Amino acid sequence: MISTDDIEKNVVDYVPDELVGADSAVDGDDDGGELYEHFRFVADKGQELLRVDKFLVARLQKSSRNRVQQAAEAGCILVNGKAVKSNYRVKPLDVVQVVMDRPRYEFEIIAEDIPLDIVYEDDDLLVVNKPAGLVVHPGHGNYHGTLVNALAWHFRNTPDYDVNDPRMGLVHRIDKDTSGLLVVAKTPDAKTALGRQFFEKTTKREYVAVVWGAPDPADGRIEGNIG
Repeated sequence: MISTDDIEKNVVDYVPDELVGADSAVDGDDDGGELYEHFRFVADKGQELLRVDKFLVARLQKSSRNRVQQAAEAGCILVNGKAVKSNYRVKPLDVVQVVMDRPRYEFEIIAEDIPLDIVYEDDDLLVVNKPAGLVVHPGHGNYHGTLVNALAWHFRNTPDYDVNDPRMGLVHRIDKDTSGLLVVAKTPDAKTALGRQFFEKTTKREYVAVVWGAPDPADGRIEGNIG
């Protein structure tokens, strides 16, 4: 069963302020629990009939249609105060809400004095060696103590770098328990250029793993220990 936890992890990290409604309580769900409004949109007078999932994807800039559909299945999409399915067609002046069973978390990246192992830096980019055990980006359950919090501290006196601006910052990421080099774009142009390189696979990346034992040539599995 899809939970509101699953939806909140993936709905959206950023929406323009003019499209965000107040974080107010709305009518309870079928079990009597209180629901909280996270986003509110009012269809304009000239709104053509449009599926609510398409309507929301166009306004929630970092959410996919699949996630919006999951939100609808979980009862998190309301139109005029009532839960609707993802195929509901939005009409002029409909009030569309995304609701959760808890208040909205106001996401803000806080600068934290966490040591960084910087191996290269110039006016456009920075390369940092991330240690194993360090989460790369704040997210559900990890809002503090991440690499991005450390970068916010590093750039705290750099007026042109806004750690909350998605047009700059980390170009890629690696898992929490993996150590390695990460590239950080210091300008929007650098983020675009570096992102294209990673997408088109014109960059070269090497991964090194330490293993114990002798891999079987047939399937690569390790059987026993090296003497």
